[in-house]
Amino acid sequence: MAEIAIIGDLFMLPEVFAQKIETVCGNDHTIRTMQQPWPDVPMEHGYAVAGMDGLKEYFGTAEEVLDFVGGADIFVTHLAPLSRAMMEQLPNLKLVAVSRGGPVSIDMQASRENNILVVNTPGRNATAVAEFTIGAILAETRLIREGHESLRAGDWRGDLYRADRTGRELNEMTVGVIGYGNIGTKVVRLLRAFGTKVLVCDPYVQLSEQDRRDGVEHTSLEELLANSDVITMHPRVTSETQGMIGKDQFAAMKRGAIFVNTARGPLVDYDALYDALHSGHLGGAMLETFAVEPAPPDWPLLKLPNVTLTPHIAGASVRTVTFAAEQAAEEVRRFLAGEPPINPN
Repeated sequence: MAEIAIIGDLFMLPEVFAQKIETVCGNDHTIRTMQQPWPDVPMEHGYAVAGMDGLKEYFGTAEEVLDFVGGADIFVTHLAPLSRAMMEQLPNLKLVAVSRGGPVSIDMQASRENNILVVNTPGRNATAVAEFTIGAILAETRLIREGHESLRAGDWRGDLYRADRTGRELNEMTVGVIGYGNIGTKVVRLLRAFGTKVLVCDPYVQLSEQDRRDGVEHTSLEELLANSDVITMHPRVTSETQGMIGKDQFAAMKRGAIFVNTARGPLVDYDALYDALHSGHLGGAMLETFAVEPAPPDWPLLKLPNVTLTPHIAGASVRTVTFAAEQAAEEVRRFLAGEPPINPN
């Protein structure tokens, strides 16, 4: 009989994890659950807390996690941290299942050295983010945000119907997709349904035969920036991609281009983005992720009239919750059955 400790929150509900695990593993195991108050309370970002080196995003303290996990064999988590120092105090721990696209709350080097298997749930919110991205693009290109804000302020913007002011259709535009992983590929499929010309920049992937039949083009970053009416970001944050879009890249974009970031804040130099928007070089932006989260209320980008903003919610959907819990539960089942994991790290 295995002892399974589950730490969820107000998005990834711990009872959903428990139910999915019981469905595939039966109820012969001891399951304990704990609920954290995220997202009502912000998570930690970066390397701000001593003893949490190697962790990028997490929620909760080492003390509360250690007290709860205790002697468990299996730890299922969404955001709870697991540092090297914590692993050394959890001698029974054999498996950690993280319900995220990447195990950013776990010290992966330490887990390997301590023979703790870590699995995650890649693509868990790919559909949600891809659909959100299309909505973000439409909000800017079809003036949905501009019309909404003016009407709420009591201003009927009839001028938005003028030929020199109105928006453009996706079927006449070129959209550049930076990053062609789980999310980027779904964004491209959705864009093709609109008849959009699509450029893809990702040096680590090749286009499929279907992509080539659909007219998708694989280009360099320089070509993509120069030829796209809309640029949308979908890479992971790595040493190579951090700050990849800055002053020079914004200057290389078409005048009037739209910039969309539903990926991660560290990919972008937001001061440079502000300058490009404020000067009128860029026509607009849709920002879902920020340099600092929560975004400070006095942040200059919040004040610009040509920006649509949302509080990092692109990956939030009911299906994301159930899908991620199902993936995590299957990894637990496979571990208990002695089968190889699907998504080891």
